[in-house]
Amino acid sequence: MSEQLPEQPHAPSARRYVFLALKVAVSIALLVFLFSRVDMAVLWGQAKHASMLWLAAALAIYAVNIVASAWRWRLLLEAQHVHIPPLRLFGSFLVAAFFNNFLPSNIGGDVIRIADTAKPAGSKTLATMVVLVDRGLGLMGLVLVAAIGATVASNAAGAIGHTAALPIWPSWLWAGFLLGVMATAPAVLAPVGFSKLLQPLTVMHPEWVGERIETLTAALARFRDAPGALVGTFGGAVFVQTLMVVYYLAIVHALGIHISAWDLAVLVPVSLVVQMAPVSVNGFGVREATFTLYFSRLGLPRESAVLLSLMATVLTMVLSLSGAAVYVMRGRG
Repeated sequence: MSEQLPEQPHAPSARRYVFLALKVAVSIALLVFLFSRVDMAVLWGQAKHASMLWLAAALAIYAVNIVASAWRWRLLLEAQHVHIPPLRLFGSFLVAAFFNNFLPSNIGGDVIRIADTAKPAGSKTLATMVVLVDRGLGLMGLVLVAAIGATVASNAAGAIGHTAALPIWPSWLWAGFLLGVMATAPAVLAPVGFSKLLQPLTVMHPEWVGERIETLTAALARFRDAPGALVGTFGGAVFVQTLMVVYYLAIVHALGIHISAWDLAVLVPVSLVVQMAPVSVNGFGVREATFTLYFSRLGLPRESAVLLSLMATVLTMVLSLSGAAVYVMRGRG
């Protein structure tokens, strides 16, 4: 079954170029500002003495992260009775990672994932919803890991009387996690009621929007009837986000940076959330500014913050190049 979208006017190319130019300007401005405030000799000296063994370990950890992410995606597809070989999904996820890291947008990878599963799912709407649910559960897992990390870091800081230096309060993160649960649970538990809330959207294009809402309602009902898939996906999301913290921890050891794992458990998820804002090119500048601000609150050098952020990004991009190879091979096939 294929879906035909109603014809829509294409967004003017000039507008896209303006938005891209603004993102590039923000990234460059932030990076120039940050580099003007660090000692490049110190930064370069720290980079030169990085442990290759620990960096290799970080790459291996990130590879496991991709495998776990693809498995999580497969759980959701199976709950919708969409059966795709695990190896094919893993390859698709690699291609998506490549597009996420080398296109000036963090949604390029999602487009790949949707395109690769729309035909087996028989619906672009269903394929899109599965990716969005995967994203949503991933975000909730991200906030949960940050909340746990902030709670432990807060208790440790309180034991030595340094609570005033906490970069973020645990209560904010726990509140965000609970709000996320409260906002999403009704949609799964009562899909028909949720679909009624979307009915006003049918005034724009009654037939097309109505069909999409029906597909959405049926998919939510299938998720409700497969709670194990949702629980497993959420558990996988927590595992993936924990692995991201371990990935950064390996890089911290490689660079000889003195920051605790619990502080990283707060910083890494927060930086990932912040860089989702579409104000920069793939988070460049925004991510480094977040690391620098957090390190400053902990009394750690700016040079270490910038180097840690950039090193993690470079390693991620290096590993995602394997997605380009998969994409080329798939095109030849």
